[in-house]
Amino acid sequence: MESEYVQTLDGGRGDGQVTLVGVVHDHPASIYRVRRVVERETPAVLAVELPPLAVPLYEAHADDETPPPLGGEMSTAIQAADTDDVVGIDGPSTAFCRRLVRVLVSGRASVETVTRSVRGLASVAKTAVACRVAAALTAHTPLRVAVGESTSHDVSRTDPPHRQVADENRQIRTATAVLEAFERPPISRVRSETRETHMADRLRDLRSRGDVVAVIGLGHFDPLRDRLTD
Repeated sequence: MESEYVQTLDGGRGDGQVTLVGVVHDHPASIYRVRRVVERETPAVLAVELPPLAVPLYEAHADDETPPPLGGEMSTAIQAADTDDVVGIDGPSTAFCRRLVRVLVSGRASVETVTRSVRGLASVAKTAVACRVAAALTAHTPLRVAVGESTSHDVSRTDPPHRQVADENRQIRTATAVLEAFERPPISRVRSETRETHMADRLRDLRSRGDVVAVIGLGHFDPLRDRLTD
């Protein structure tokens, strides 16, 4: 349940290794894979595909019970890690916003692309702030607050491993076929490439602290691997 979607990249020059773990969000096969890899690698740094503002909420979910009832593979990764150095490598952040502006300006993006990019960024920022507020409520009250809805799947962690793997692979094949059949609109391409460049830069910086395990959506797995091996 792990080898095809896990890859370790050497850091070089004394830096730590980066182990990428690709996931289908909230899928039981992915959650199992994340726990196995994090426990095996014992990274100095755990990097997760979350905005920095959202990390405290997932840390709170990880403290609840085993397995975490909320937060999917991200909370599971945090729970499995021995390190307290947990870093959200996705946007929005100040560095991410600066990068997005540079991409839009250098690419001479259309007014529509700029407008939709700003709206998308505002939406993600709103969710990240909601996560931080929810984390504060969780820390100081008996409430357990979830932000957003988890993705439902046709299998659960109680199903046999081979069935979980088959369902995960089916979803990956379907998503890949859709991406290959249709050209992505400019706004989607700009956002994805900006996110992936930003996350790759963050991982390069983080490996100076030691070995890193990065939990990322499978759609970003190949682009991040390619950027980190350039």
